[in-house]
Amino acid sequence: DTPSGSGSRLRIRPVSSAVSAGNLGAVPEQPPDRRADTSVPIHPPIAARWSPRAFDPDAQVTTEQVTALLEAARWAATWGGRQPVRFVVGIRRHDSTGDTFDMIAGLLSRGNSYAEAASALILVCADEGEDPNTALYAAVDAGAAEANLIIEAVSRGLVTHPMAGFDVDAARVAFDIPDRVRPLMVIAVGSLADYRTVDDNIAERDGRLRERLPLSEIAFARTWGQPWR
Repeated sequence: DTPSGSGSRLRIRPVSSAVSAGNLGAVPEQPPDRRADTSVPIHPPIAARWSPRAFDPDAQVTTEQVTALLEAARWAATWGGRQPVRFVVGIRRHDSTGDTFDMIAGLLSRGNSYAEAASALILVCADEGEDPNTALYAAVDAGAAEANLIIEAVSRGLVTHPMAGFDVDAARVAFDIPDRVRPLMVIAVGSLADYRTVDDNIAERDGRLRERLPLSEIAFARTWGQPWR
């Protein structure tokens, strides 16, 4: 494995089937090469985060779990305290939000159909306001909320996969979303499937090597392109 501060691309080291560091819960058997390989230790849920496609169709999430994810997102950093991020929440097989889950699932592109097996689908939107600057930072806020939500999920032994492939116009109609509010992504939440039961295509994609650019190519000092250390 190559440290992230070197000149070549960062590779990812394997993660065991039961994570013991920090406050992470146990997770099922999964493909190798999932945990981030960093030059210094980082918060365990961040290191353990990845975006699988193999969701267990029999697993369910509780209302308390989903509430915790939304609370984590609600308390993300927000530009000027504006809080522009909004969520449409669907929990599979849930009395009050099951229909919403089915509606969001119906919006997904064919390539994201694997997410129909997730336990919950959350449509993330941003109120773009009335000027370009506000719209720009509304999207930044949505990214911060997404990150908080996902890391909270990992800390609870769940897996997530954010997706941009869905029918935005149909989402507006389905949920009567105001014109100034922009649907940005759908986040699938659930539990990892047993890879002996998933399609070969999903297993192959989930098993691909994860890579990140080294810090020397993304963090600069003094002049653009010069590594910060």
